[in-house]
Amino acid sequence: MRWLMLYARSRQAPASAAALTLILLVVWTLTRGEEGLAAGPRIAALVLAAGVATAAVGLGGPDVALERTAAIRWAPRRAAHILLIGTLIGAGLMASQAAGSELAPAAFIIRDSAGMAGLAGLGAAVCGASHAWVPLLGWVAFALFVPAPTGITGRIAGWPLLPPGTAAGTWTALILLIAGTVLYAAAGPKR
Repeated sequence: MRWLMLYARSRQAPASAAALTLILLVVWTLTRGEEGLAAGPRIAALVLAAGVATAAVGLGGPDVALERTAAIRWAPRRAAHILLIGTLIGAGLMASQAAGSELAPAAFIIRDSAGMAGLAGLGAAVCGASHAWVPLLGWVAFALFVPAPTGITGRIAGWPLLPPGTAAGTWTALILLIAGTVLYAAAGPKR
């Protein structure tokens, strides 16, 4: 077996792909047609967060200590893993939009999937791979359900729901992507 197949299996990639496919099919079904849910950025942010959370549990293997002793360079693989999560989740949502229901503009999906993937990387480095989804879903839940404070703090707290092209939303997502990718690539998941 090649290392990529072994890596994907150890990171629960088949289960994450099946879960993401199921999430996208359910959302596509519920938002399609005249009687469907009202599509919009709130649902798109929730779908992206759910997709990234399903993939985030694979940011660590079954034995973190064993991986730290491996004779391969993990940093590029870890960075690629974070970037691949954001790319695949965003592409999956855009593909489901192409098949029927328009949830959000492409710029919104790209920004949110990148920022959420970085937030999952931060979660894996700080909380461990099994709890990498906690900071991500916590931030998105805060943005969805808590009235945002006014000013720049409110815009940063609510970045997942801001319209595309908003400076605070774009910069927050970019900073989260860079910080999460660098920290996860350098330190790996917490034991």
